[in-house]
Order: sequence, then structure tokens, then C-alpha cells
Amino acid sequence: MRLIGRFFLVAWVLSAGFWRYVFRRVFAGRMSAYEKESLRGEVLADTLERLGATYVKFGQILSTRPDLVGPGVTDALARLQDQVPPVPFTEIERVLDAELDDAARARLKTIEPVPVAAASVAQVHRATLDTGERVAVKVQRASAQAQVERDLVLMMLFAKALNVIPSVRLLSLPGAVERFGEAMHGQLDFRREAANNRRFAENFADVDVVDVPGLHEELCSERVLTMEFVEGVRATEPEKVGGDRKALARRGLKAILQMVFEDGFVHADLHPGNIFLTKDDRVVLIDLGLIAEIDDELMGPWIQTFIALSQQDGKMAARLFYTYAPTVKTKDYAAFERDVLAHFQSFHGKPLQELEASQILAGMMNILRRHRVQMDPVFTVVNLAMVVAEGLGKQLDPDLDLITFATPYLMDAIANAPPPRPPKREVPPEAAA
Repeated sequence: MRLIGRFFLVAWVLSAGFWRYVFRRVFAGRMSAYEKESLRGEVLADTLERLGATYVKFGQILSTRPDLVGPGVTDALARLQDQVPPVPFTEIERVLDAELDDAARARLKTIEPVPVAAASVAQVHRATLDTGERVAVKVQRASAQAQVERDLVLMMLFAKALNVIPSVRLLSLPGAVERFGEAMHGQLDFRREAANNRRFAENFADVDVVDVPGLHEELCSERVLTMEFVEGVRATEPEKVGGDRKALARRGLKAILQMVFEDGFVHADLHPGNIFLTKDDRVVLIDLGLIAEIDDELMGPWIQTFIALSQQDGKMAARLFYTYAPTVKTKDYAAFERDVLAHFQSFHGKPLQELEASQILAGMMNILRRHRVQMDPVFTVVNLAMVVAEGLGKQLDPDLDLITFATPYLMDAIANAPPPRPPKREVPPEAAA
């Protein structure tokens, strides 16, 4: 019965969102293409917020796919926040009692009843151990599993219904919902986040200035995660950072470049709110539930793609995106290549230090979307990581140039990359000539 009730509620909210868009579009008069796109994004974001936390999370992930939806939509979706009122502390205590044995539970001497953060799946409380150490305890909401499962069933139902529309089919909504479901199931099992935490700690073991919160293994379970409480400033407030800001900027960039081009194990929910800058000049990554792994066979092509982008080699960039794309709908490769070359021509003559990777990537994503050349989902995570790296670096050190800084990593990475897998397709013979 709850599923049926939820179905009618979702259908009503979606219908209301559609008519809200139509009404505003009709009375807005003449609008530019970007204004129309922004209106669609604004209405979509508002609709997802009305549908609740699972849909908000879906919107956040969709905001990282500029190859599928335009910048007006991604800008609106990026503003979505997974913030909800906290559940009563008694519910949190019941989950702790159910998940931890008596000896482990006794180690949590005090727990602050007011959470320091509350989201759709879990909330985080500051606590003190029997040793006096301050820790962060992430506890899953008791209703989270049932709510997510119910919403995923309905999302797949609506995705399959919308997939019959030709213009929507390129979005591959059923596949997107399936991948989103896998990601949400991963977030519901905190043991996966703990495993991700351990792997990041191993990857950064030789890097003194980059870290992840230390785990208290005996106080971790499927629905509880206990870790070091990180004292520091979120990267959303870089103006509050003291010490050597330039050194900190380079450390943050090194961490992200290592994730992408050396480890192939990337934080998939990377944004400034999930990066802490500490007083002892460490960069600490938190909220490690979502990760993306770059297949060894894809590492080489992706590194080549970034080298082509950084060197403004439009011909090579077009070829790599086209030949390794999961799906391609364009029938005119020459037009696709011309647009890529024109995009890079717009940067011609600019000093390297004035180029911004985010501008190059954003323009490239627009071209991919316009010509219906789909991008591998892993690359969207890499794209986001590079944009975050550049944004954080420039906030801490305005003179920092990501492209120049990253070039040695790219060259070293391509020299050590495993053999690539064959491309999915070749460029048309006339273009290859």
C-alpha cells in the first residue's frame, strides 16, 4: 500500500512540475536557448526537492553529466543539497544498540544528541570514547533502506516509461537508474565505505599531507561508521585557512591528480564540502561512500584524452572521445570534429597560465551533448575531480595553473599506463585520411 501511495504522489509531483514549466514558459515570452534550458533545470531541481532525498541524490549525480544535459540544467541541479531534518536521538540510539555488541557500545562514553550533519541516509554525531578521544559516529537512519528501495522501484518504472520518447532515449534513463541504484545500495552498506576508506589510506600512505579519517574498526558495522573527528576548515571556506595557502593548494591538487592518474580510484562525490583543510596543513577527504574505479584498459585512453585537451589538440581529442564513447548517435563525424577544432581555436594565442581546464572541459561537454556522443560515466567523475581541483587550487593560490601543474603527472602516467583496450569504433575513412 505504501508503494502505491508513493506512486501516486510521485506521479502527481511530476505532473505538477511539467505544467509548472509549461505555464512559466508560455508567460515568459521570448527566451534564449540558455534561458529555456535554465528554466527546465530550475523546475527539475524544484520537482526533485519536492520528491525527497533519494531524488535529490539522483539530481546531484545527474548534475555531473554535462554530456547528457546542458549547463543550464547542471547548474540548477548542482545547487541541490542533501540536507534533511535530523531524526530523534532515540532512533539513533536504537540503531547503535542493534549494530554494536555490548563491549563496543560501552566504548562510546558520550554522544552529542544534536548531529553535526544530517542527510537522507545517515547523520553524524560527535562522540567521546572511553580513552577520551573525540570521534565522529555516522549512523544510518532506521527508515533509509525501505525508503531507498521504494523510490528505486518507482524511478525505474518512470524511467522505462520515459524511455519510449526518442529525444529522451539518448539519456539511457533505465541504465542511469540502475547505476544509481547500485551506488545507493553501496551507500547503505557502511562496510563498503570503510573498505574505500582503507584503500584510500593505503594509496596515500606515502603522502604525509593527504589523509582520510582514521577508522575505529571495532565500532563499525553495516549501519554504523566510527572514525576520527577531523578538526579543520571545509574547502567551501578557504578564506579561513591559515598557514601556507600555496603549499596547501598544491597538496590538494597532488591528491586529486594521484587519485585520477596513478591510482585510478577516485572519490565520486568530490566537492569542496567533502574536503577538509586542517591546522597542521593536511588535506583530508571525507564521505567516501561513492567511488569510481578507472579500468586499467581505459586508463591509457583517458590520459591521452587529457593530454590532447591540455595541448589543445582538437583533432586528437575528437578522435579519442568518438572512438571510445559507449554510444554514438551522430552521423556526421566531420561536423563533430569541426566543432571541437573551433572550440580549441577560441583559446588560440592565450598564454597557458590564462587557460582554465574548467572552460575547456565545459565547452567539450557541450559539443559531446550536441552531437550525441556519450561519455563513459567514469570520465564524468574524473571531469568533476579536475574541475574541483582547479577551483580549490585557485581559491587558495590564484596564480596556480592546473594545466602546467598537471602536465608532469600526465606524462609520467601515460608512460606507466597498462596497454589500452581496442576502441569501440573507428573514425570514418574520409576523416582518418
